Amino acid sequence: MNLQDLGWSDQLQSEFEPHAAAGLVPARVAVEHRGAYVVYAEAGEQRAEAAPKLRSAASGRADFPAVGDWVAVADGFVHAILPRRTKFSRKAAFTEADEQVVAANVGVVFLVTALGRDFSVRRLERYLVTAWESGAEPVVVLNKCDLDDDVEARIREAEAVAFGVPVHPASAVTGDGVETLRGHLGRGRTGALLGSSGVGKSTLVNRLAGRELLATAELRADGRGRHTTTHRELVLLPGGGLVLDTPGMRELQLWESSDGVGEAFADVESLAARCRFSDCAHRSEPGCAINAALRSGELDRGRYASYEKLRRELHWLDIRLDKGARSEARKQWRSVTRANRARAKARRRR
Repeated sequence: MNLQDLGWSDQLQSEFEPHAAAGLVPARVAVEHRGAYVVYAEAGEQRAEAAPKLRSAASGRADFPAVGDWVAVADGFVHAILPRRTKFSRKAAFTEADEQVVAANVGVVFLVTALGRDFSVRRLERYLVTAWESGAEPVVVLNKCDLDDDVEARIREAEAVAFGVPVHPASAVTGDGVETLRGHLGRGRTGALLGSSGVGKSTLVNRLAGRELLATAELRADGRGRHTTTHRELVLLPGGGLVLDTPGMRELQLWESSDGVGEAFADVESLAARCRFSDCAHRSEPGCAINAALRSGELDRGRYASYEKLRRELHWLDIRLDKGARSEARKQWRSVTRANRARAKARRRR
């Protein structure tokens, strides 16, 4: 198995030198199964688990390997995780405040939503926030376009909330639009498919791979998809590139995403910057640009309500977190994600 096909680079090689000196070999996490992992290494597919030292040093779920991570392995154990270039995180379910890394070292995030009864721009806004925060390049995929009578209208609705983000209609069933998605990948570049249950992510992976790799299910009687993926899996595509399929998320709870909110709602924050007072609460203050835009129709009321809801959610998350303990790590991560976003925007301008 060629490491370059998996995304290995000269920078990763340099970072790995201390681990190589200790007799460890590089590998990439392909599958996670409740603390056990399938990793891809130069010698082929291997099974591994977190080494006792790595396990004892972990302070939370984010300190364990995630699918997409580059790791140092030996004798069936993962001994170290290389620094992540990007990470798609959410608040772990049923926890007070714990980060769950859904995917790591992803170059492009395909935000998959199905047309039809389940299409929601409010849900898309939430995914866009987390995608921008990840540091990866977001791409919106409107799947099941064969089931919608007015695809162009849905594209306009998505573009109205996904400023500067490519929006591609596709059909995993007919194959329409799949080659366009393939154009975002290439040798060593990883794409992650993220979206709710039943939107057709696994069927899209099978289309990209050119064969049935992942289990899929027929539509329900009401036209909605069925949940089939139960774990995250990294798939190496025959034409170059990798895709990471993820289980459908019934609820995407935000993790620290203030930068992502600023990117996803740049129009709202640009209006807020025009308010007369810098501490304007956008209630009844004179000279409030937000209220003026709401009255004139320049700003959609549903979009502003979504922005406020996400900001409240992040505010309560901030209260739960120990901000002092995380501040330095947060500054470092912001510099990485901002550099990644700048590169993504430069690619779109070319």
